[in-house]
Amino acid sequence: MSFLSNLFKFGSQNMAIDLGTANTLVYVQDQGIVLDEPSVVAIETINGQTKVKAVGDDAKLMMGKTPDSIQAIRPLRDGVIADIEIAEEMIKHFIRKVHGKKSLFRYPEITICVPSGSTSVEKRAIRDAASNAGASAVYLILEPMAAAIGADMPVTEPVGSMVVDIGGGTTEVAVLSLRGLAYTTSVRTGGDKMDEAIVSYVRRHHNLLIGDSTAERIKKDYGVAVAPADGIGESIVIKGRDLVNGVPKEITINQGHVAEALNEPIGAIVEGVRIALENTAPELAADIVDQGIVLTGGGALIAGLDDHLRDETGLPVSIAEDPLTCVAIGTGRAMEDPIYRGVLMTA
Repeated sequence: MSFLSNLFKFGSQNMAIDLGTANTLVYVQDQGIVLDEPSVVAIETINGQTKVKAVGDDAKLMMGKTPDSIQAIRPLRDGVIADIEIAEEMIKHFIRKVHGKKSLFRYPEITICVPSGSTSVEKRAIRDAASNAGASAVYLILEPMAAAIGADMPVTEPVGSMVVDIGGGTTEVAVLSLRGLAYTTSVRTGGDKMDEAIVSYVRRHHNLLIGDSTAERIKKDYGVAVAPADGIGESIVIKGRDLVNGVPKEITINQGHVAEALNEPIGAIVEGVRIALENTAPELAADIVDQGIVLTGGGALIAGLDDHLRDETGLPVSIAEDPLTCVAIGTGRAMEDPIYRGVLMTA
């Protein structure tokens, strides 16, 4: 039996997957990150039969623009799998894309990161999705631990350090020491909630309906955590549907408006950090005063968020070198480096 399993593993490359609400990144052993695509699957229904039409970048382009026969679905919500069958198809597609057609003898070990607030049912769903996609073994790692490893934080030493990973669906706040999480909290607020807040603000104040893709573009290009000094900042032209007349329309808003729209989701993230600090043991809290807080994830790129957190907590706050890939790199390192093997779990 062991001979057969070794034969199947021959030529296989172990993979680490950052299965994110917004994007999925795949890290291949000894190669680094080889794939970074949106976590979107387009399903086409013809005569009652459904099949996958597109995955990743191609499917993302279809969001909000599909006819009745095609659905663009995001299989993950708030960092966990909402639709297991679609998630399986997505993982299979990414594995095939990374390994190419020559996947007859390839049964890699896969390490996947999960939010710290995941229930055992949610963890099992992720493990089953990866197993059904062809993994010989599945390991899980908690997202804040992966983010900290990717950001080169001293997670194996007896030193307290704090990481805030702001993803698409959740914000993970954790205090780490000695390969473990001394305290962790998962706030169900992230990039998606920020997009929703912008859509809701424009609808409420300007009677204009915009799509999620437009809101995401506004957040990425003009998002600010605090209103500019003059209260206005840059102007942004946005297009959508006028809710009064029902016709397409163009309006202009500014960064002050965007800051106002993002006030609530950013406030929830700050509150999550405060709660984590209140629940941290005194010795670890003393270390955090020296080490500071490290921000990772796409949300860390919101302009002025680090300064805003610094003002709110009084602690040094820094942004990881490459916040978007921290979790994927950390998951890959945990898979490759024996030092971190203790942080991996089996569901």
